[in-house]
Amino acid sequence: MNNHQAIADLFKQTMKRQHVPQNQLVRESGLAPRTLQLMLSGDHDFKLSSFFAVADRLGLEMVLVPKEAAAAVQAGQTKATEPVVMTQVQAALNALKDRAVGRAG
Repeated sequence: MNNHQAIADLFKQTMKRQHVPQNQLVRESGLAPRTLQLMLSGDHDFKLSSFFAVADRLGLEMVLVPKEAAAAVQAGQTKATEPVVMTQVQAALNALKDRAVGRAG
């Protein structure tokens, strides 16, 4: 997310999903109605403090990550992946399983 329109779109989608009308967000964030309206238009720059006020009210958190990680999140990869390196416990369990199969066969 690297522009005002993307942030505005995220805010609007979140408001819709949570059923939060603009007037409620104005009251709870402490922003002026015009400030929120301009933020949601995506056409205007806004102060970081205004961004934080809206994000906090909507249950969003700003996190700065390397671009490669951001691409994975945007692609929907939100679940943890299996570890590439096998743990010692998993290696021992696999060895026991292999021995049991060897004896049975």
